[in-house]
Amino acid sequence: MSPTLTWRDGEFLKHGVPHRILSGSIHYFRVHPDLWEDRLRRVAATGFNTVDTYVAWNFHEPDEGSPDFTGPRDLARFVTVAGDLGLDVIVRPGPYICAEWTNGGLPSWLTSRARAPRSTDPVYQDAVSRWLDVLLPLVVPLQADHGGPVVAVQVENEYGSYGDDTAHLAWLRQALLDRGVTELLYTADGPTEVMLDAGMLDGTLAAATFGSRAEEAQAMLASRRPGEPFLCAEFWNGWFDHWGENHHVRSPASAAATLREIIDLGGSVSVYMAHGGTNFGLWAGANHDGRRTQPTVTSYDSDAPVGEDGRVSDKFALYREILAPATGRTVDALPELPPAPARLGFSSAPLSSGADLLSLVTRGPAVRAAAQPLSFEELGIDAGLVTYRSSVTLPGHDVHLTVRGLHDRAYVFLDGRTLGTLERDDAEPVVLTLPGLGRAAELTLVVEALGRINYGPLLGEHKGILGGVQVDRRLVHGWDHHLAPLDRWDALDGLPQANIDTDAPADGWLAVPGDGDRFVWLNGTLLGRLWARGPQCRLYAPAPLWRPGPNHVAVLDLTTSATSIEVHPGPDFGPTEEYVETLPTGT
Repeated sequence: MSPTLTWRDGEFLKHGVPHRILSGSIHYFRVHPDLWEDRLRRVAATGFNTVDTYVAWNFHEPDEGSPDFTGPRDLARFVTVAGDLGLDVIVRPGPYICAEWTNGGLPSWLTSRARAPRSTDPVYQDAVSRWLDVLLPLVVPLQADHGGPVVAVQVENEYGSYGDDTAHLAWLRQALLDRGVTELLYTADGPTEVMLDAGMLDGTLAAATFGSRAEEAQAMLASRRPGEPFLCAEFWNGWFDHWGENHHVRSPASAAATLREIIDLGGSVSVYMAHGGTNFGLWAGANHDGRRTQPTVTSYDSDAPVGEDGRVSDKFALYREILAPATGRTVDALPELPPAPARLGFSSAPLSSGADLLSLVTRGPAVRAAAQPLSFEELGIDAGLVTYRSSVTLPGHDVHLTVRGLHDRAYVFLDGRTLGTLERDDAEPVVLTLPGLGRAAELTLVVEALGRINYGPLLGEHKGILGGVQVDRRLVHGWDHHLAPLDRWDALDGLPQANIDTDAPADGWLAVPGDGDRFVWLNGTLLGRLWARGPQCRLYAPAPLWRPGPNHVAVLDLTTSATSIEVHPGPDFGPTEEYVETLPTGT
């Protein structure tokens, strides 16, 4: 049976009829499952005829051998809901996805032992084979030739910006075919010679990812693949944020102009993101600027036409005017926008006092003792906090504490007293002064992982203290380890608490007044990280997490103690900065 989507003379055909792919990206793993249908309806109302989603392997199999496709991980349900709304679906199974998602979607238990992820390394490929054996039986029956909505599947993701193991790419393509994928296969890479030449595959449609200069991208693709249809697999109509930066926005006029350019060139497109969603819990990834890690914020709003909490922006109206005629419809004929979600009004409540950070993270016995500090991977923990504790004998004068290979942040205590905070610096070891006590003292470092790098050559690096701890020239030996995997943590009863009363569930945004870095839970669900450095000032708390009557909020303070919690009806993403991502072409 031939694929539903084919092409001829530079034009897509669907069942032999000329067709334009107008897709909007939405990630099921960034949206509460009770809101999937609402968000998909909003994407459809924007004028898209297709949705695409990544599949985040580590979201489904955080623990090796126990894949989960239930509840928020029910990929088949998400795809089915999209199909029931009349949308085609493109699945992007990776297994590497980037997506500003921790570790680019790869499980840390795999990258802890695979020397060369995204390559023909047998350790890596054996694990990918087992994963695809589980995943694809869920996807294959949902293909269009089986009566489902899936019309295309992506092979890997932007491989040309990572490596040149073409044998691995070919192996992945064949792995999809061998397991029953019959619909259109394609690759997606930045529109440069270097990226396209390493990321394309024979017999597989080549697509590009970019934010501007569509005509140049089309020309670059055509120089490599004459006669293929022009597909922008990711049009970056917004951008993500790192902690400590401004909130990135792209003006509606700028985004709409590039979208119109793609359409006027006869192209097909996927808008990334149509609805961004949220990096709930500890799933936010990180980048690296060559010296320091750059952790991504909890929000993945991405200045999309459909906002994080479902509200639509000015981009929404402009896109409708562009997308409707591209499929032969009028704006009035597009699906109706669902009613605006209910929102909570402003309220505040005091936080009770709780145990201090050091008491919380050292509850219970240490899990392991070792001569040198162990990494998160050696301790079997993916994210959260690991507390390292040892006894050190200090001279009567001040000395330097040096932590080598700190990934990523350490809160340092001596005999239970806070000394300071150290942050990763890959150019130099991080150093703190210890006071001269002339005796033995208890040294404790609470190390926080700030999201695993999701893009580039540092993909798969480990977390924790990777290079040892020194007092002046002397290595410190004899470490105990306490684990606090915050998304699976059983110490919430010791945290500062507040109760927020509501008449009925509705959307809200939680803020914690005052400076400080912290994590926030609502009714036992970890919403995510909130840092004083911004830009994000409030955490999205979707309606399905609330309940009538009292709602329980817990806060883990890493630095300054908070005294109250606030609920707001809308977001505060901080100061904004116009940002249009541009890749060089022709180089």
